[in-house]
Amino acid sequence: MISNQILQTTMEGLKAITRVDLCVMDTEGKVLASTMNNAEEYENAVLDFVNSPADSQVLSGFQFFKVFDEHQLEFVILAKGDSDDVYMVGKIASFQTQNLLVAYKERFDKDNFIKNLLLDNLLLVDIYNRSKKLRIDTDVRRIAVIIELNNDKELNGLEIVRGIYTGKTKDFITAVDEKSVIVVREVKENENYEALTKSCKGLLDMLHSEGLTRCRIALGTIVHEIKDVSRSYKEAKMALDVGKIFYSERSIVAYSNLGIGRLIYQLPVPLCKMFIKEIFDGKSPDDLDEETLITINKFFENSLNVSETSRQLYIHRNTLVYRLDKLQKSTGLDLRVFEDAITFKIALMVVKYMRYMETFEY
Repeated sequence: MISNQILQTTMEGLKAITRVDLCVMDTEGKVLASTMNNAEEYENAVLDFVNSPADSQVLSGFQFFKVFDEHQLEFVILAKGDSDDVYMVGKIASFQTQNLLVAYKERFDKDNFIKNLLLDNLLLVDIYNRSKKLRIDTDVRRIAVIIELNNDKELNGLEIVRGIYTGKTKDFITAVDEKSVIVVREVKENENYEALTKSCKGLLDMLHSEGLTRCRIALGTIVHEIKDVSRSYKEAKMALDVGKIFYSERSIVAYSNLGIGRLIYQLPVPLCKMFIKEIFDGKSPDDLDEETLITINKFFENSLNVSETSRQLYIHRNTLVYRLDKLQKSTGLDLRVFEDAITFKIALMVVKYMRYMETFEY
């Protein structure tokens, strides 16, 4: 459960303080961490010690110590030297390793609980019972944040995110697949969605500095009870998908800001096809030429303002009017009329959704 790197760092830190060489072996005599070069020479001695009833002993100029996890022998620690001072250092190393075992086991239990909570694998009574056992508050404000990692597989995104959140003991960082990291974050009383989005921008900058340059972040909604965390997670997943379809230019997408995209995302594809067929008589709005589509999108960006749109497109006002008239003849929709503009805008979004679903299916 504890990585060899953690054990190695711990032993090196203790040696730096005490100047005593230390080694950690498993119950089969395999070296897991060591500050000396010849530790593997003591494999047989360790195996004999494992099978002995003693919890510590002195042999061949080394102090041997056993480290247990709930009465199960996990590690053997060697401290070089046979003096009382070395014995004390060995006991400290054993105590530190024991604490690491407890801490990592608790972390594993919490991680397992959060995963099952997100995936709706727990009964309501189990949620509250396990929360109490793991000393997790059940009635604080929380939000689920998904960080999608589209990066080099050699980079450990989960550990990088955990490193960023070091010290924030009330936040939980886990993963349910290889593509993303989930942060179940505690939200302060004075924090709103604007503040959370700003915080995510800072997180994105830190991820970029760590080499994770193609991340997307999605937020669910703030919930007030631990049983609703799974709902916030599902909302964040939807935000991630809807963002890819309709707001691809955004790196951070919140469920609360999805607008009409959220509604379209929940429509069945056959109904979408029927809508496009009825509005455009079998044609599709994305069959229009690029110039027309650019004109339409810029017209929508400027809230149907002809003067401002023509200025930003660097064309004469009459040229824009001509293009809009031409579009009206081919589609029967006049984008200068609010109802027709809404219909066309929704149609563009529906076609985007249909294309995405077709790609997803194959």
